[in-house]
Amino acid sequence: MRQNQESLTQAVKIEPKITAQGCPVPIAKRNKIIVLLWKVLGVFCVGLAILGAILPILPTTVFLIMATACFAKSSPRMQQKLLNNKTFGPLIHEWQQSRSIPRKAKRIALLMIILSVAWSSYLLQDIMLTLLVISLVIWPFIFLWRLPISK
Repeated sequence: MRQNQESLTQAVKIEPKITAQGCPVPIAKRNKIIVLLWKVLGVFCVGLAILGAILPILPTTVFLIMATACFAKSSPRMQQKLLNNKTFGPLIHEWQQSRSIPRKAKRIALLMIILSVAWSSYLLQDIMLTLLVISLVIWPFIFLWRLPISK
């Protein structure tokens, strides 16, 4: 019995973790519909990121990180385009490497959340709707507040 247990423990191999560099399964071996859905979702996230750069309501970096993850599973070429972007590439690299954001980006994001809640409560003028808005943004605010600052 003991010998069977030892042989079983020797037969089990520990798989290495999947890195943020890309999906380990080649694109040619994956389902074409799934790959297409990942590409569409990635392009949609890039579109939301562009809107986020214009509108103060939407975040930009979060959608770019999501797009990078989608492109890692569907299109390495488009993933490289995002990572090589002069403006957003360093932010994405920093997030992938150390899960941190620059101090300026953190301050701007937190300030925009506070200003958006204040403006919304001014426009709504209803305590229940104001509490709803606050309850919807409290978790993203705490998440951003606790993120480490990159060096």
